[in-house]
Amino acid sequence: MGSADDALPHGISKDLREKAEQTGAAIAKHNAILLTGATTGLIYVVGLRARQAGALHIGISPASNEREHEKEFKLPTDACDAIIYSGFGLKGRNVVLVRSCDIVIFIAGAMGSLNEFTIAYDEGKVIGCLNGTGGVADEMDYLLKKFSKDTGAQIVNDSDPAALVKNCLTLVTG
Repeated sequence: MGSADDALPHGISKDLREKAEQTGAAIAKHNAILLTGATTGLIYVVGLRARQAGALHIGISPASNEREHEKEFKLPTDACDAIIYSGFGLKGRNVVLVRSCDIVIFIAGAMGSLNEFTIAYDEGKVIGCLNGTGGVADEMDYLLKKFSKDTGAQIVNDSDPAALVKNCLTLVTG
């Protein structure tokens, strides 16, 4: 989960793109299945890299069909092995996406990612935050200090994509 906007405040920096690619590669290295919002920006970079490295990448679209996905939501199809067209719009898609994941990893992220975080936290998920990427991923401690409740969610913070993925998987698999 994270920034889906190609423009971000100043575009996707080289460092941020590299971290996204490293995250995708780490997911593939552990033979994990990647679920994303079948979207643009950093999430597209993660998904494309994971798929290129051999991971199965399934996208959950807010659209009802491929035409709506591409034309109305202006979302790509080339980074995913398969896309599930939820027809639930962006916020409904977020619920389906997050509830389908064992681990929810955040890279940067704005308002849509904040929505995904609240769902993941309420669902008691393992949540990984790639620190140093900005947005929701860097504000997790603040958010939890201000709005904490016991849900059983486990938070993992790391600035190294490979370590973050490995540590999150360890919490799920033991």
